[in-house]
Amino acid sequence: MTYLPNRGSKLGMSDNRSRVARVLDLEGNSSGEIPLPAVFETRLRLDIIRKASFAQQSHRFQPQGRDLMAGKRTTAESFGVGRGISRVPRVGGHGPLSGSAAFAPGTVGGRSAFPPVTGKRLVKQINRNERRLALRSAIAATGSDEMVRKRGHKFAEGRRFPIIVNDEVEKLSKSTEAKRFLSSVGVWEDIVRVRKSRRIKAGRRVHAVGPLMVLGDDKTARMALRNFEGVNVVNADDLSVEMLAPGTLPGRLTIWSESAVKRVAERNL
Repeated sequence: MTYLPNRGSKLGMSDNRSRVARVLDLEGNSSGEIPLPAVFETRLRLDIIRKASFAQQSHRFQPQGRDLMAGKRTTAESFGVGRGISRVPRVGGHGPLSGSAAFAPGTVGGRSAFPPVTGKRLVKQINRNERRLALRSAIAATGSDEMVRKRGHKFAEGRRFPIIVNDEVEKLSKSTEAKRFLSSVGVWEDIVRVRKSRRIKAGRRVHAVGPLMVLGDDKTARMALRNFEGVNVVNADDLSVEMLAPGTLPGRLTIWSESAVKRVAERNL
C-alpha cells in the first residue's frame, strides 16, 4: 500500500489528549499527570518516516557477488551458420551432452547475464535533520488512537493515548506480573491478536507486531516481558524509527514509562 505524505495537518490528537497526559499505575488507575514534550505535537510525515526506515534497514543488507567463472567452465563453442540451428555455444564431441547449448545466458547452467556485484552501494543515506524529523513524527504517531487503530492494533475502548505509566513498570520481574499489568492497561487483547497471527513462512515462524514498551531502565522489565510474542522493550535512548514504525507504518501501540517521557523531553529531538 502506498501512503502519501500529509504535510498539512497534525495527527488528529486533539480529541484524545492535551499538553498534559494522565499517568497510570500498574493496576491501570490514574496516579497523576505529566506534561507532554513538544515532540508529541509533531506533524505526520509519512514520506520522511518511510525514507528513514529504509535507510536504517539498508545498513543490514549484505553485499552479494558471483564467481567470475560461474557458468563458463565448459568447452561449448558455436557451430556457426548453415546448420539450421541457432548460433548459441554448443558442446561438441560425441558424448551424451553433444550439441546441447551452454555458456550463454538463457541456457541450462549458463552464465548470468547481469550478476550482482560486490561493488554495488547498498547503504542509503539520509541527512540528520530528516532523520530527527522522522523520529519525532513516529513518536507523535504513538499518541494518536486513530493511527494506532489503523495499524490493526487492538486495545480497550476509551483508552487515551499516549499510554504513560509510572516507573513501577520498570521493576516488573515476573511474567505473571507483566501479564496482569498488560491486562490492566487494556492492551492484552493485542497480545492475543499476535498469538493468533502465528504462521509458518519460508520455513520460519512469523507473527504480527505487538506493543512496544519504552522505558528509562529496561534491564529488569525486559526479562519479564520476553515471553510475550510481538512485545518489544527498548530503552528511551535507543529509540529508532524502525521500532516505532515497523514496515514504515507509524502508529505502533506504545507504552511509555514516566522516566522515558522525561528522557525524550531532555533529548530535545
